[in-house]
Amino acid sequence: MIVHPNFDPVALSIGPLAIHWYGLMYLAGFAAGIVLGRYRARRSGNGGGNGGGAWREDEVLDLVFYIAVGVVVGGRLGYVLFYNLSFYLSSPLDIIAIWDGGMSFHGGLLGVIAALWYYARKTDRGFLAVADFLAPLIPPGLFFGRIGNFINQELWGKVTDAPWGVLFYTAPGSPRHPSQLYEAALEGLLLFIIIWWYSSKQRRPGRVCGLFLLGYGVLRFIAEFFREPDGHIGTLALDWVTMGQVLSIPMIFLGLFLLVKPSRQ
Repeated sequence: MIVHPNFDPVALSIGPLAIHWYGLMYLAGFAAGIVLGRYRARRSGNGGGNGGGAWREDEVLDLVFYIAVGVVVGGRLGYVLFYNLSFYLSSPLDIIAIWDGGMSFHGGLLGVIAALWYYARKTDRGFLAVADFLAPLIPPGLFFGRIGNFINQELWGKVTDAPWGVLFYTAPGSPRHPSQLYEAALEGLLLFIIIWWYSSKQRRPGRVCGLFLLGYGVLRFIAEFFREPDGHIGTLALDWVTMGQVLSIPMIFLGLFLLVKPSRQ
């Protein structure tokens, strides 16, 4: 058994200003996206990578800005709507308290799709081309986000007697699967390796983002078997189907569609 270090969720306090680890993890994810995106932009000028032709490095900053807005707004609204609507209807001011955690990847994905559509229209690029360029930049953000969940002691896993089970102070009793770290490894590191390798060669439009959707959907579906369902939701069917799995199924089918659909002649 491992006892959680019980980190202080506030990384740094400067007078009345409190900087939370959760927010720093988001900043780390966006910073990683900028660094990797600038690298992909440089390679695109030499015919490498994907993303609908050459990209300038300064365009990456604009893209990441729009994506950041989509992630934060969509992720928070997705959590409110999908996971805890009744609570936020009674406490609407808590919707803006994102430093306490409570972000939905699936809601964030919808926000990213909206941001991609706007950016593609603004820059006269194809939607799928922009999505293909962006897809390899997302897993590092997922990695840091899950580390933030672990620091916050939220979204922990089911009770386990495995030697690596973690005793969380927010879930007193028995050790639990550190499902946040499982997801960081699967949806963050493993998915990044797969998507980065796949995108290193030219692919038909939609293939890279299709593999991302498929890969994330499958890995998240698996991780949900170890993650404790939200107490106010529980399982949705068969005593094991969770909200996270239900929301991952459309991603899997859309990813498969983008991977197998014939290109236009």
